Amino acid sequence: MRKKIVAGNWKMNLDYAEGISLFSEIVNMVRDEKKGDQLAVICAPYIHLNSLSQLGAQVVSIGAQNCHQNESGAFTGEISAKMVKSTGCDYVIIGHSERRQYFAESDALLAEKTRIALLHGLTPIFCIGETLDERNNGDYFTVIKDQLTNGVFGLESSEFAKIVIAYEPVWAIGTGLTATSEQAQEVHAFIRKEIAAKYNEEIADDTTILYGGSCNPKNADELFAQADIDGGLIGGASLKSRDFVDIVKAFNS
Repeated sequence: MRKKIVAGNWKMNLDYAEGISLFSEIVNMVRDEKKGDQLAVICAPYIHLNSLSQLGAQVVSIGAQNCHQNESGAFTGEISAKMVKSTGCDYVIIGHSERRQYFAESDALLAEKTRIALLHGLTPIFCIGETLDERNNGDYFTVIKDQLTNGVFGLESSEFAKIVIAYEPVWAIGTGLTATSEQAQEVHAFIRKEIAAKYNEEIADDTTILYGGSCNPKNADELFAQADIDGGLIGGASLKSRDFVDIVKAFNS
């Protein structure tokens, strides 16, 4: 059975004290609101990971926003999957659109990062999605299929079964624009169909697929009610404890 997940992505925000304060608020609120098999995750900057893990990982799971594709070495300023895991993290975001855009991360590179994350017991949240031009040109299904094929479809079925997919329409990230629930469901259903074609129906049915395009407390209910949307990868709204927890609560509506 696929998991219901709300994962916050703090991006490059919050100093150490601010992160501790916000996370403490989130943990105290989520403890009272999370039900059943729901999972809440916070993907924080590296400076926060170990402290957040010690503070409340039994209530809110912890994730990193990136890791390096190599095991170790002379890569100044980078962090390895082994290092991430050692902080108490369970998750790592791979291939966020900002990494693809600003750091020119290719599907081939992201495939390497996914493999090494799995090797060290991390659950990759693998991001895919189209730009506004690709959406307007009608190319978005091709773009998404290529990102899946080149990024994660090289995994064995037992490996793929351990990852989470996040669909993030690039045109709806940080813009205030949001795909309609129908647009989001259409793409999520397409992703699940492609997974079934590559692997099998059981793996497709069990794969958690998150929506990651300006999900907020106002639209979370409608988005999460869609058959193939299993939660959200939350950006700006994860920086406000009440907004983030209200999105977690949307599963109960």
